Amino acid sequence: MDIKVDTNYDGSQIQVLEGLEAVRKRPGMYIGSTSERGLHHLVYEIVDNSIDEALAGYCKNIYVDINGDNSITVVDDGRGIPVGIQPKMGIPAVEVVFTILHAGGKFGGGSYKVSGGLHGVGASVVNALSEYLEVEVSDGEHVHFQRYERGHSCGPLKIIGNTDKTGTRVTFKPDGEIFETLEFDFETLHTRLQEQAFLNKGLRIVLTDKRDDGQTADMKYDGGIKEFVAFLNKNKTVLHDEVIYFEAEQKDMVIEVAMQYSDAYSENIISFANNICTTEGGTHEIGFKAALTRIINDYAKRHGLMKDGDKNLSGDDAREGLAAVISVKVLEAQFEGQTKTKLGNSEVRGLTDSAMSEKLDAFLEENPAVARIVIDKALTASRAREAARKARDLTRRKSALESSTLPGKLADCANRNPENTEIYIVEGDSAGGSAKQGRDREFQAILPLWGKMLNVEKARLDKVYGNEKLQPVIMALGAGIGDDFDVEKLRYHKIIIMADADVDGSHIRTLLLTFFFRHMRPLVENGYVYIAQPPLYKIYKGKKELYAYTDEGLKDALAEIGQDAKVQRYKGLGEMNPEQLWETTMDPEKRTLLRVELNDAVKADEIFTILMGDNVEPRREFIEANAKYVNNLDI
Repeated sequence: MDIKVDTNYDGSQIQVLEGLEAVRKRPGMYIGSTSERGLHHLVYEIVDNSIDEALAGYCKNIYVDINGDNSITVVDDGRGIPVGIQPKMGIPAVEVVFTILHAGGKFGGGSYKVSGGLHGVGASVVNALSEYLEVEVSDGEHVHFQRYERGHSCGPLKIIGNTDKTGTRVTFKPDGEIFETLEFDFETLHTRLQEQAFLNKGLRIVLTDKRDDGQTADMKYDGGIKEFVAFLNKNKTVLHDEVIYFEAEQKDMVIEVAMQYSDAYSENIISFANNICTTEGGTHEIGFKAALTRIINDYAKRHGLMKDGDKNLSGDDAREGLAAVISVKVLEAQFEGQTKTKLGNSEVRGLTDSAMSEKLDAFLEENPAVARIVIDKALTASRAREAARKARDLTRRKSALESSTLPGKLADCANRNPENTEIYIVEGDSAGGSAKQGRDREFQAILPLWGKMLNVEKARLDKVYGNEKLQPVIMALGAGIGDDFDVEKLRYHKIIIMADADVDGSHIRTLLLTFFFRHMRPLVENGYVYIAQPPLYKIYKGKKELYAYTDEGLKDALAEIGQDAKVQRYKGLGEMNPEQLWETTMDPEKRTLLRVELNDAVKADEIFTILMGDNVEPRREFIEANAKYVNNLDI
């Protein structure tokens, strides 16, 4: 969408709402955390301002550099932040933008019809949390420069050169007094910037790592979200070559939809409002899903693919194997909650529904072969879902007849408050036995697993219910799976996967994580899933004992205890006695747990598809590319 704004963009349009007092004291309120996630969020805030210029129709290129000192430079060819005096504050508008919280051109000044940076805190927050920040503004005549340190200007805005170009250049270095780490990750930035390039067709974003590795990603997608969907399905077997795409406009709203079916058993629907990923959905996603289900049912009945007496296909049936991107741009986006992850504009649902009804129905009529493929898949999904319902009901009846609904191998804990309890899902009966003896029975439950479980990436829900390896996990957690999953019924708020530090252990961890991601995703979204970190080595000399969890840790331990110390390499959890397992892996005072977080659902879906899907070539390429991590089996 190319929206031009007729009004002038000058200093009078920079409106001030409040000061910048609390940012350094409470950074988490503004960027979520001071961890790696918060560090990267600083980049997104500056880039989003450039993307808003692209949305307004003025910016074509954005360059993002990771510099050698871990500072970031963002350059765009937009109009440039205004340098004139802001009437209310009496200082240049660019200084207001970088030093006053809630100051910007997005609060009704008329400079932006569509904007993702609705809170307007980005530039000033980045400045406040940076050791230094430098801004250069080119206004078509002069290059203006100003430097700030920890949010305060080091001097007045000054002219440092002449130019016939326009745009903004921002360089900032995050403050080591604020952040836990200052190391930017190229792939993290690449994933987010690629997403933005997909959403803004024709916009070029170039990410360059100027540190030792020197990677570059040049991203420009003239196909927009059509190419996004093709990217989502690149490791899957698609059922039709053409990505279904349409666009519709109404008053101050524009919606784009791109969709394509594959032979996968899960859906992957990603929605955006003004380039913000609405992970909790909203009115645009509700309208899309409702219309899709209705249109597929109507087409199937109209063309005799379903009989009059047949039950309607459910929404889950209609969406099985679907990858879709929904992008809506609205003048006044109404987001629910502070996180801006759910769109609330009621009028968007109507536009989505009417656009789907007109465009998708026409596509199916014009492409009967594709329509038949889609409906055949939905009908197969419906039959499998009915089989899953019967399997689920059978499981429930069987549980009701038994004296206990908990699996026989589960050693439960005494405490019944989920917030205070944890369950270790342990590889093997031997390790499970040690864990049962070494645990604290008050709050720690143990569930041993034996053998490899089902790869749910290659199985429908009916197979999941009938799998004897997964049944104990489902029963022990107590929250159901799929559509029946209810996080309120979860019996433990820490679910800890404990497997050997070898290839088989890694496979079991991946199988379990795939199961949780595909059928119990709220577990991951709410941060309930953890990976235990058992030691790889025991180092002992005389009465002194140390444990090492990595090869580097082994070197450190030998340096401390002496090179003539004895080293025991643990081949599996079963080699540790209960006391050792408690001391190294289960004692909350001493253990290390890795929390599994879902920072990027698109990336997670891609990884699970690569590792657990049918296509061998992408998996081989992934393994070759990541072979350098083979000695570090932590997940």
